Amino acid sequence: MYPDAATPDAALLAAHVAGDPDAFAELVRRHRSRLWAVSLRTLGDPEEAADALQDALLSAFRRADSYRGDAQVTTWLHRIVVNACLDRLRRRRARPADPLPDDDGETTRQLVEPRDQVSDSELQWEIVAALAQLPPEQRGAVVLIDVEGYSVEEAAAILQCPTGTVKSRAFRGRAKLATALAHLRNPDGTAAVTRPDRSADVQGGDVAL
Repeated sequence: MYPDAATPDAALLAAHVAGDPDAFAELVRRHRSRLWAVSLRTLGDPEEAADALQDALLSAFRRADSYRGDAQVTTWLHRIVVNACLDRLRRRRARPADPLPDDDGETTRQLVEPRDQVSDSELQWEIVAALAQLPPEQRGAVVLIDVEGYSVEEAAAILQCPTGTVKSRAFRGRAKLATALAHLRNPDGTAAVTRPDRSADVQGGDVAL
């Protein structure tokens, strides 16, 4: 473990740039669980998510001197991870966004969460399949805001686009999810709704440099 656990992230990154052999490993140790969760939920495939995270961390390791302090180090790291994931999604398939009907987003935010009537494993596959149908930019916004709990402003900083764009992408993604996951709603039309235990998502999330 790094000798001073209270060292700020920015100081760790600066120490890494200056040649400290342990500083970057400490940064990864601090943030890898959430970075792994974002990668896994964005790509939906553990092997691809691990590869994307590995690529992103190697990129961050090599490009640390490009950090200018205009955002928090965690935002900078998330940006690199999300970009690596979106690049993989774009290479995997490209699909233009279609015009969609209005939706307030609340139901679809709830629909990406497990319900008691369906086994966790079956439901997770349903969610992964539905997320996989979203265009990359919409998926990134939905994962960051509705799954990982980032604010619109935080997601905009990570995605490097205006808040209005993030809202639009999330809105369109939610509308598609509402259609794809409509069969998971209760008979009375209300969505069930317990937030998934994210601890399972980060098991095995260690990434070697």
